[in-house]
Amino acid sequence: MKSVFNKLAVSAMFAAAIFTAVPVVQAEEDDAIAKAIKARRAGFQLYSFYAGTLFAMAKGEQEYDAELASTMANNLVSVTSLSNGMMWLPGSDNSARSGKTRAKPDIWAEGSDIGEKAKAVKVAAQAVAEVAGDGLDALRGKIGDVGQACKGCHDNFRAKEF
Repeated sequence: MKSVFNKLAVSAMFAAAIFTAVPVVQAEEDDAIAKAIKARRAGFQLYSFYAGTLFAMAKGEQEYDAELASTMANNLVSVTSLSNGMMWLPGSDNSARSGKTRAKPDIWAEGSDIGEKAKAVKVAAQAVAEVAGDGLDALRGKIGDVGQACKGCHDNFRAKEF
């Protein structure tokens, strides 16, 4: 009889351990996803800051400065070259995290071309960096490709609102 009670006690402790661990694991997963979204948004703020300065120069909204243009373009290359796959965790899309991100679940869908879209941004940024300090006309000749590459993701993989 004592062994039956021991088995029941061990089973109860095992079940309690499992049910206690589930919320901890879920909380850790939620925290990891929240951190990934926060980092991703920060990365896009950097994209916007560096590219935005270049766009403003190209549009005549900001005076062209060759040194600043080169710096901003090289910084854009740096941020587009980061390995950021850990910022794109499954479950970090707007259907799972409404109000926290504009990333559509299509990013993670089988057959998604998100990798090619990200590469296009990097290639366009590199092309701008090669000429950004060579004059306003040179900048204007390449900056549109950055906008088009960014638009490729925005059109397909970013919701308009949170």
